[in-house]
Amino acid sequence: MAMALGRPISSEGAVTFPAPRGAVNDFAGVIPSQYVGSMEGLAREVLEKTGTAIVVATVDTIGDNDPNDYANRLYQAWGIGKKGEDKGVLIFLAVKERRVRIETGYGVEGILPDGLAGEILDRHALPYFKEGQYGKGISEAMAAVAAIVAKAAGVSLTGAHPPEPRQVGTGRGPGIFQLLLLLAALFFLIGTRQGRALLPWILLLMMSGSGGRRGGGEFGGFGGGFGGFGGGASGGGGASRGF
Repeated sequence: MAMALGRPISSEGAVTFPAPRGAVNDFAGVIPSQYVGSMEGLAREVLEKTGTAIVVATVDTIGDNDPNDYANRLYQAWGIGKKGEDKGVLIFLAVKERRVRIETGYGVEGILPDGLAGEILDRHALPYFKEGQYGKGISEAMAAVAAIVAKAAGVSLTGAHPPEPRQVGTGRGPGIFQLLLLLAALFFLIGTRQGRALLPWILLLMMSGSGGRRGGGEFGGFGGGFGGFGGGASGGGGASRGF
């Protein structure tokens, strides 16, 4: 089944799923930005240290679909976790239906059994969901899952990593002040014979560095560079709750 970033993914039956954006896929737009960066950072750390992919997905509605079946099919369509290892966890929220589910891959069912998944939802997600704090509830649920996965792997987590601050002019070309200096230098060079001779080389050097700094460390394009989508499978383990 072909999967491409930004294009819908067809699963068995009539349901078409959106392609993942990363570890946090807030298609319903209910997770405030203050949580997204820390959740993405935590998911990357867990993946790097344990090989387990923790993915969040929210949707406005699932229509007439069964919530458990929808979450399982979404898991399969995205292929959360590495194929053959199946170490993945999907935290799924359907807002209109007021249903939340933790779907587990085959490889984590031993450390995250159904009862424990349900307890995480009861203690860490539902109290916030009932108050409409979806971002806080999902963030707390992800943190609880991450702690269990890390403990089982015998590793410690430093916590969420906030995104690096953007640098002025990085990847966006020169700023206004830099442009004014550049224009002044060009006028000066054009006014002299030696300057006119050097001008092509200066322009060539400027063009070679104009691309700016580009983000690195991405693992392919699928899933926004998260790298946690490798064909993993789930047998339907996990727990669901209404609120």
